[in-house]
Amino acid sequence: MGTYGIPLLVLATTGSAALTGLSFALEWIPRLAAFPVAGSLVDRYGTARIFRVACLTRTTVVVAAVVILTCVEHHTQAATMAVMLLAAVTGVLAEVSYVAVETSGNVASRGPGRRAHQIQSVLLGIDQVATLAGPALAGLLLEHAGPQAMLTILAGFSLLAAVLGPRHRTQGEKRTGTRRHGLRAGWATLRSLPVLAWLVGGLVVSNTAVGLLQAAVPVLVVTELGRSSADAGAIWSVAAATSLLAVTACRRAIDRWGLWPTGAASAALAATATLAVAQADTYQGYLTLIAVLMAGEGGLTVVLRTLRAHLIPSDTFASTLAVTILLLLIPFPLAGLVVAAVPPAVLPHAVAVTAVLQTIGLAVTFARLRTLRAVPAVTP
Repeated sequence: MGTYGIPLLVLATTGSAALTGLSFALEWIPRLAAFPVAGSLVDRYGTARIFRVACLTRTTVVVAAVVILTCVEHHTQAATMAVMLLAAVTGVLAEVSYVAVETSGNVASRGPGRRAHQIQSVLLGIDQVATLAGPALAGLLLEHAGPQAMLTILAGFSLLAAVLGPRHRTQGEKRTGTRRHGLRAGWATLRSLPVLAWLVGGLVVSNTAVGLLQAAVPVLVVTELGRSSADAGAIWSVAAATSLLAVTACRRAIDRWGLWPTGAASAALAATATLAVAQADTYQGYLTLIAVLMAGEGGLTVVLRTLRAHLIPSDTFASTLAVTILLLLIPFPLAGLVVAAVPPAVLPHAVAVTAVLQTIGLAVTFARLRTLRAVPAVTP
């Protein structure tokens, strides 16, 4: 709701497309900067405390925005400042709570008798369901009930999360007095795990193609194909649903064939789909091929999350998680700059170049992973 609903709120409040785009940037730029800080806080104080504080702070900030928007007129400077500040602050708090949840998932994955890939696929499934439901709910509330109602529901969800969240550290979260934390510790841990480092590097290259598609598809569908903005949004809704199905299938595939065969198949599926998207010239082609691409990406994400749970030491997990997420997200704002600089007619060629890079990057990554020792075997 926050990621997609607040830019819609900015548009409804200010009536400015430029400020709407700026609000999206204001959500993501602080998010990237927040990951190292979030990892350090979670490693130092524990997941339960940081998650609860982040949720309660978000509740307070959103309620304050409701009060301000109730007291001032739309399209005023005060309303504009309130919603732009809301975008920045909620973006940071979303990532703090996300790192806390992912660290809790790592603790659960290390429990006796549990399979990390099953727990990680469930967590990813929750993310995908929220990605489907959150934007739709935010849009419906904003259109039919108004900004205050949408923000009130958002604050209610945040408060409910704080109330229902754990209040005590689990056994796996007990702290020692000599633990390291922060960006430097996370980077050092990642460098000491060549299997994870290679996979993250391959996915950074892959995300360059995925990010460019996410930024370019609205332009291509609306400008080049003459379709509506709703049609452009529908592509990613279908892709999110397909990714959710792929996550379930990937969990079963890992149970049957193991982690690496499943990862290699997902990589091949994603790379093939991206190469085909670069040649697509119809709306149906974009819709189908991007759905296939995100299915492959869903499988790769399960593999990455499982590998993180297996390899990263628990005492620096949050810091290392923050570093990996930061690396994986860097291509997305860069993709936006490419789309801003390249004429729409040239975008398919740019997509083709990144598709070739994605194919080479994933092929080299999985070829290298086959030769590395200490690769975890996740089998039945």
